Parts: sequence; structure tokens; C-alpha cells
Amino acid sequence: MAFGLLDWTVLGLFMAALAGIVAWVALQKEEDTEDYFLAGRDAGWLAIGASIFASNIGSEHLIGLASSGAENGMAMAHWEFQSWIILILAWVFVPFYWRTQIFTTPEFLERRYSPTTRTFFSFISLVAYVLTKVSVTVFAGGLAIKEIFGIESMFGVDFFWIAALSLIVITGIYTVIGGMKAVLWTSVLQTPVLLLGSIIILFAGLTQLGGEAGLLEGFAEMKRINGDNMHLIRPMNDPDFPWPAVVGGSIIIGLWYWCTDQYIVQRVLSARDMKQARRGAIFGGYLKLFPVFIFLVPGMIAFAMSEKGMLDLSNGADTAFPIMVRELLPAGVKGVVLGGAIAALMSSLASLFNSSATLFTVDFYQRMVKDKSKQHYLAVGRWATIIVVVLGVAWVPVLQSGILGDSLYTALQRVQGLIAPSIVAVFFLGIFSKWITPTAGLVGLVAGFIAGMTVLVLQFSPSLAASNGFFEWVYAQNWLYHTCLLFAFTVILMVGVSFVTPRKSEALLAGLTFNSTSAEDKAEVKASWDIWDVVHSVAICGIIALVYIFFW
Repeated sequence: MAFGLLDWTVLGLFMAALAGIVAWVALQKEEDTEDYFLAGRDAGWLAIGASIFASNIGSEHLIGLASSGAENGMAMAHWEFQSWIILILAWVFVPFYWRTQIFTTPEFLERRYSPTTRTFFSFISLVAYVLTKVSVTVFAGGLAIKEIFGIESMFGVDFFWIAALSLIVITGIYTVIGGMKAVLWTSVLQTPVLLLGSIIILFAGLTQLGGEAGLLEGFAEMKRINGDNMHLIRPMNDPDFPWPAVVGGSIIIGLWYWCTDQYIVQRVLSARDMKQARRGAIFGGYLKLFPVFIFLVPGMIAFAMSEKGMLDLSNGADTAFPIMVRELLPAGVKGVVLGGAIAALMSSLASLFNSSATLFTVDFYQRMVKDKSKQHYLAVGRWATIIVVVLGVAWVPVLQSGILGDSLYTALQRVQGLIAPSIVAVFFLGIFSKWITPTAGLVGLVAGFIAGMTVLVLQFSPSLAASNGFFEWVYAQNWLYHTCLLFAFTVILMVGVSFVTPRKSEALLAGLTFNSTSAEDKAEVKASWDIWDVVHSVAICGIIALVYIFFW
């Protein structure tokens, strides 16, 4: 089904609304670093929660999560049922971040450990953006738009690259103009469009699969055809997703992403107070309950339709979602869903642009080059973002090669699983124990990162992996066990180093660990929440428990 005039009209209205929001933000923002990077620290819970969700749900979910559903069923759903980890951000980390009034999460590590630890964590974060966020978002976004439009090439160039790079330019322009406020307020528009478009494709797919019997029969047919892939928990001897590795690995990756990554945490740092930060995170936790049902399940529907000859997935599982959009939806509705896909891509990229600029400017450049004008620092941040994007685009061919896994979403998690363990160990040991030393924090971060990158190199070089017994053993392990082993290695190393290196003084640790939190700090935290925060947190956990029981 061609992309018609009505679809173009709907898409045009969405883009016009987006431009209107950016223009409104540009007219009323102040041009200083706090305003540009943290929206003047005046964001409310609605904008924060919507931005957390929209930043997380990129086009890699539309493409990658649907692809994972088509290939592996519910196996990757553990990553998407991590609303409970967002609650850890809300209840455990928000008080520490808010109390210290930091600009970036690396800045928190400087307070807890040392300036060198801060610098190295900023470096790791920028590497992570190149290897995961930029490359995956560009790849998935370009593929989605190419498949939905059904255009192979334009002006002799693969339409994939025209689509992806055009959206990078458009998103870059509105992020540069509006800063963090533009990211937050465009998310308020993008989130409902993204949800609406994805819900439409879910119901359309189930209805088509069920035929005359309708929606419920479609769900039953999907369950029958997907068979054992409907289960979240796989046997211990499962070659791809043994349950201990999945549970341990997904939790470690989730703790890094939701609680320590500047990309997400920057949203709560922009809050006007601790209450708004927590409630924004809780609202984001509610929204995070949707992705399995609106992204992963459509992939399972696509697989079932393919098995019945109703859909052609011969070009690979990564085409599942866009082909469903192109083939199943009527005119006009297709424009809404494509608007959702574009919203996902633009929101993820906008968040990435702003976070990259913040990390480089605040954690590197401003510390080295002092006493420059605010316009100078903003310009440096924007150029740093451009460099990160260029490097990320250069990594796209690696994702296209399939060397990190056939599923885009799996490839994303494989790389994140090698970056996350040392960061999680450093943050959690740092706030839960005042006995962990500054040297231990730096050594754990550096050694854990080097170990993770060594494993990544082994993935590209089987011959190197076969060069000695230890490398061969590491190469043979399930990728999720790599994550668990790297975390255990970092924790043991940090504890050991802490026994032989000097600790930070009690005065310097004040308010940075649970053992060093004052009575006044505790009273401030207690005053920032009430029964409703507790009720909603319990409700989120209850919903997750019910889903696990149903899909066990």
C-alpha cells in the first residue's frame, strides 16, 4: 500500500506541531548553560516522565524490539519490564543527585571518588553513545522509514542513508535552538503520538491474524504459532537465553541505564525540586510498562503472520514493524504510525545530542578551559555532539554486518552488557558503603571497562579468541554471563583495593553515602514524598509481577 496524500498530510501536521513547540521554547528560553543543559532546573513531573519514556523508546524499539519478538519471542522482554529499576532511580538515586545539585552523573563520581574518576566515566559514557545510542538509532530509523515508504534509492543513493541523515539534521537543528527545554516539551507531543501509532499497529496485527474471529482469536493464534517463545523464563541449558544469565545480565544493564546514565538521569536533574524528580521517574515507570505490548508483541504477530503466509519477512526480522505498517494500515493511519516512528527517532537523538554536549562541555572542556563566555561553552558542546554523531554513523556498518547478532535489539544489549558492569559496581558500592576508597573507584571503573572492551574485541576476532585457553573460554560463554562475570570481577577488585588504599574523610563524604547522610538530609527526603508516591510505586511493581506470572 503506497504512502498517499492523506498520510503526508497527517505527517505534515505532526511536523508543524513539533516546529511550533520548538519556536515557543526558543522565544522564552535564557541562553546560559543551566538553562540549555537542564531546562533551568524548572521541569515538572509530566515533562520529566514523558521525556524519560520518549528518550528511552527510540526507533531501535520500533525496529529492534519488534525484530527480537519475531526471532526470540518474549526472551528480551526482561529489559522492557524494568519499571521497577526506574523506581530505584526515583527512591534511591534522586535524593543523592538532587542534594548535590550536579549537572552530570560523572560529577557525582567526582564528589564520591575523585576528579580522575569523573573524567574517565565521562569518556566511557561518550564511547557508549557512539557504540550504542547514535549508531543503533540512526540504523533503525533509516531502516524504518525506508521500509515504510518502500523506496530503495533516490538520486542514486540508498534511501536508508537519505532518511537517517535527514532526520539527524532536523533533530540537531531543533535541539541546538531549544536545548533541554526543547527536548522535554517536544517529548510531551512525541510520547502520545508514539503510543497511539504503536497501539494501532498492535490491534491491526491481531485483528488481521484472527480473521473473521477477531482480536482475541488473533492473540490465541499468535500464542499457538510462537509456542515456547511465549515464555519469559527459559531453561538453564537454553543456548541463547538461560534464565540465570538473562535475569542477572538484564538487571545489571538496567541499573546502569536507568540509574547512572546521563542520557536518562539528565531528565530528573532538570526537575524544579526533589518531589517533581521522583514523581517524574514514577510516571516514566508507568509508561515503561507499554513497550513489550506495543513493540515486542507486534514482532511476534509478524512472525505468526509470516508463518501463515500473510506477511513477507524474507528480508529479515528487522523489517517486521515497518512492513506491518506498510501492508496492514489504511491511508491516514499510516501517517500517524510513521509520525510515531519519526517521533521515536527524533526524541532519542535529541536527548543524545543534549547529553553529549553536556558531558563533553561540563566534564571535560569547562574544567580545562576556564573563564570563557557562556556562548563559547555552548558552541563547544554543539561541536562535540557533531563529532559523537559522526563516529556513531561510522559504527552503523558494524550493525548492518550482523556480527553482534541478527537482531538489532540483541546487538544493542550485547554492547551495553560490556559497558554497564563496572559503572554499576562503582555507583552502587559508592553510595551503599563509605569504606570504598577513591582509588578503588577509579581502578574498578578502568579495569572493568578495559575487560569489557577486550571481550568486545574477541567477538570480532575468533582467531584471537583461539590464541589461548582463557580467551577461548571467555569467547565461548553466553554474552549475558559476560555481563555477570564482569560485574563480579569489578566488585571483587574494588573491595580488595579498598583494603590497601586510604579512605576518604567523613567530612568529604557527607551526604554522598547512606552511612554519611545527616538527619537534615533524611528529613528533606521524607518531606518530598507522601502516600501517593508509595501507592503508585507499589502498583507498578504489582503490574510487573502479574505479567511475569502470566508469561512465566
